Amino acid sequence: MAAVVMSFTLLSELSLSITVRADEGVTLKLHYHRDDEQYDGWDVWMWPDGGEGEGIPFEDEDGEMVATYSVPAGKTKVGYIVRTQDWDKDVDMDQFIDLSEVVSGTVHAYVESGVEGCEKEYGEDVMTGTKLKSAVYDGDKTIKIELTGEIDESLLDTFYVSGRLGDVEVTKAELSEKASDTQYFYDLTIGDVLDPNRNYRLGFDGQEFPVNMPIVYSTKEFEDQYTYEGDDLGATVSADKTVFRVWAPTAESVSVNLYESGDPWKKDLVESVEMTAGDKGTWVAEVSENLAGTYYTYTAVLDGLNVEACDPYARTTGVNGKRAMVIDLDSTDPEGWADDKNPHASESMTDAVIYELHIRDFSVDENGNMANAGKYTAFTETGTKTEGGNATGIDYIKSLGVTHVHLLPFYDFGSVDENDESSERFNWGYDPVNYNVPEGSYSTDAHDGNVRVKEAKEMVKALHDNGLSVVMDVVYNHVYSGKDFCVNRLVPGYFSRINADGTYSNGSGCGNDTASERSMVRKYIVDSVCYWADEYHIDGFRFDLVGLIDVDTINEIVEKVHETHPDVIFYGEGWSMNTDVTKENVVMATQQSSEKTPGFAYFNDNIRDGLKGSVFSTSEVGWASGARNAERAMTASFLASETWSKNPSQIIQYASCHDNNTLYDRIAGSRTDLDEESWIKMSNLAASFYLTAEGVPFMQAGEEILRTKVKEDGSFDSNSYSSGDEVNCIKWENLDDPGYQKNLEFYKGLIAFRKEHALLRLSSAEDVSARVKAVEGLDKNVLAFVMDNSDKALEGESAEQIFLAFNPNETETVVALPEGNWNVYVKGAQAGTEVIETVSGSVTVEPISSVVLVKGDAGKAGVDKAGAKNKAVVPIIAAIAGVAAIAIALFLKNKKKK
Repeated sequence: MAAVVMSFTLLSELSLSITVRADEGVTLKLHYHRDDEQYDGWDVWMWPDGGEGEGIPFEDEDGEMVATYSVPAGKTKVGYIVRTQDWDKDVDMDQFIDLSEVVSGTVHAYVESGVEGCEKEYGEDVMTGTKLKSAVYDGDKTIKIELTGEIDESLLDTFYVSGRLGDVEVTKAELSEKASDTQYFYDLTIGDVLDPNRNYRLGFDGQEFPVNMPIVYSTKEFEDQYTYEGDDLGATVSADKTVFRVWAPTAESVSVNLYESGDPWKKDLVESVEMTAGDKGTWVAEVSENLAGTYYTYTAVLDGLNVEACDPYARTTGVNGKRAMVIDLDSTDPEGWADDKNPHASESMTDAVIYELHIRDFSVDENGNMANAGKYTAFTETGTKTEGGNATGIDYIKSLGVTHVHLLPFYDFGSVDENDESSERFNWGYDPVNYNVPEGSYSTDAHDGNVRVKEAKEMVKALHDNGLSVVMDVVYNHVYSGKDFCVNRLVPGYFSRINADGTYSNGSGCGNDTASERSMVRKYIVDSVCYWADEYHIDGFRFDLVGLIDVDTINEIVEKVHETHPDVIFYGEGWSMNTDVTKENVVMATQQSSEKTPGFAYFNDNIRDGLKGSVFSTSEVGWASGARNAERAMTASFLASETWSKNPSQIIQYASCHDNNTLYDRIAGSRTDLDEESWIKMSNLAASFYLTAEGVPFMQAGEEILRTKVKEDGSFDSNSYSSGDEVNCIKWENLDDPGYQKNLEFYKGLIAFRKEHALLRLSSAEDVSARVKAVEGLDKNVLAFVMDNSDKALEGESAEQIFLAFNPNETETVVALPEGNWNVYVKGAQAGTEVIETVSGSVTVEPISSVVLVKGDAGKAGVDKAGAKNKAVVPIIAAIAGVAAIAIALFLKNKKKK
């Protein structure tokens, strides 16, 4: 997600104080000064080079605002960004402090706001010299190290390797490479082979540095020994006993801690129960009691250290997901849950019309008049209306006509404090903490583990009862914190891709990438998706950055879920991303691999950027907003015939989603030379294009009422992940404005028309190729298509043919029609399943608009007051009009040639 940049006119001053100690690493003290003395909302984001970042708050120290940060030993560069919580940056770039020559002591750096770089000053306690930068064990008897300088023989005897069970001798040190004046690589020979499951430190000249051990988790030997295939991980409760099972193969011992409450700050431990070693690296404990409602954690002893963690297979938790809770899931089922079903279970993937919605956005605006604002239970409220009497909430979505509601993440995520009762607690939620637990901030009581489960199910059932299938947005490609994630705490680093130098692979841009190619990570993801489908009746899954997950994992997910839920749909972001996989011959689930994942669809960025311009350049225009020479690419997108896939069931067609600008904002921002009326026409042209294209249409909630996200300074917010309710919420009061109602009716009409015609919902490349053709000989930039069912063989289609024309030009165009009479269903700002007019010969397409016509259907008249008399006249008038239109078209064409 790109951060938003704010310009500053105030001159402010920044100073940085850095303390380095051999035993404790580096301490950064960032002193921030502003002339206006306004520090509210500001902090500093810091990270060691190649490591994870974190926000550091400012504290008052002797009249200065100071952020203090401890840097891991051996890191020679520290990055920092002074920013607001909304990621407005003081300087719009990553800046770094070079510490390569510092061995210990205090370093001061002075940075002026808005000016790149800094001035460093060393304190009297600074020691400079050769610094140990990295140490990597090769799995045998060699440790490869990097130093910032060359060492002489007198220092060779200062090397040693220490571990919990004693020291290991270093017998030889040889220079292997000099890469630069500050990069020297040595091979250290050691006396014994190290245990890969233990931690070691390399000592050198008064410094100690952790030895990066080889990652054995992806080896065949490890997986053969420790791949557990059972279905009983987590807490299993019955009438007279509770059984706990956790996978922790590298632990020396494990115990389960039973607590009275789920509040992690309370010291209310009831009992710790020792677990016994079970199959394939698991640990088991049985308590002869029904412990439903009891909170618990695990403590694993790893290399002599006690590590406490939440259960990776927790079904629910207490506040903020720190303590799992034993739960009787049946007791949380809403009334009628046993009969709850997917309302679109019998339909094809291309029959779906997907509506992407954030749970809090949906109901938090007071003008929606939903009592449970921002909560799961807002979806259970019917009959809610605006002051002007227009339907809001679930009644509104139902009336829109979409089939699937795609909900942004609602598993337990880390960016919102569930214990904070303030009204403004907003985040999109792409930062997982507990994958199998509903987010507590959307429940009415985050402290009771039963409530969030019960209310999440009530939300799903309410949507189903209103004819809406539910898609869950899932983020298995990274976690909120790699080092704190429960799996990585119990089995250090197992869940994530970690490089040889100990840094996390960061293709996600979020600090850690999931190692889905490992057997127990794959099992965890597959089990998790199956659990949501089984327990919560989820009808579809949207995968965030699925290009970081391997195709074998995706295919296993689809296969396992479809064994019991064959109608569940799957799609995701198949962007190609740079990640360091831990095995050979791993293929990632990207657009280019679509043939290898036949049950999985991918977002089509070609149609998205083609319609309105690249998301990476907000000044760029697209075909719908004025770009030229885009006909060929847009034709391919309309036909769902991209270079990476020709299968319409695998192509998600869209113009906007939660990421980047809304459709209206994106067009308005790139066409500042035009007025609002033109922006609306362009938005609706884009909508008519992707909602009638082959493939699977997808839209961002509120697009139909010209959703906009405007910041306090009047600019459009392109990254509103934490911008709060005022920017993000659905503005229900707009429904009382006739202009917004008109736009809404246009979208309703497009959706209704699509659902009525199977020609727009073809499910194979062969059908598209046989039945849909692009029309040639049109004016520049204009596109038109003919869809054919003359053989009457397409099930569910009453029309013989459908003709669609799209005109992005600022002048009208005349398009010749195939012979016969054509009923117009979409024209200008009108759309629906009723006939607007009947034409033949040709059709005039207004500037920046579309027309859709049908031949051979029964034709339901929009206005039928004239009776039988007019019915006889219409064909005659249509014929005359057709002849005239053809004559005009020929005249204009000849005139252009001259």
